[in-house]
Amino acid sequence: MIYSVDVRIEAPVRDTEVTDRVADAVRNVFPDAEPVHENGALVAEAHTLDAFSDVLHEQEILDTARRVFLQNSTDAGFDFSLKKQAAFEGVVNFAVGEPDEVGEINVEVRVREPDVEAFIDYVAPETDEGRPVDPAREYGDRLDPEDAEY
Repeated sequence: MIYSVDVRIEAPVRDTEVTDRVADAVRNVFPDAEPVHENGALVAEAHTLDAFSDVLHEQEILDTARRVFLQNSTDAGFDFSLKKQAAFEGVVNFAVGEPDEVGEINVEVRVREPDVEAFIDYVAPETDEGRPVDPAREYGDRLDPEDAEY
């Protein structure tokens, strides 16, 4: 699938945290992002969610991810938050309810092409008994950002 997205990732860095560990948490689930320190937070941009989608497949949490994405979607894109501690371990754990005491990794996805729902189908396809139904991409079929035409 050819798509055009902008992904903004922001993670607050608390006084009690080591900045490099927060950066590792971001890179563990978004390996295509390179966080930089800005005003007490790490901020990164990416133009793919393929590696993130692979983690969703590996953890078999496509239904959960899909529900979170659709609940937080607009015509322009979707937002979600992840627990920072889980991300440090390379695990996706969506932050819902009460804010985490160490803060969360906040992700904003703006979709230019295709439409938002089609991109959500690409990242977290519908499933039947845990298996993707008519997936738009093969698991592990990551886009190389260096080869992409934006």
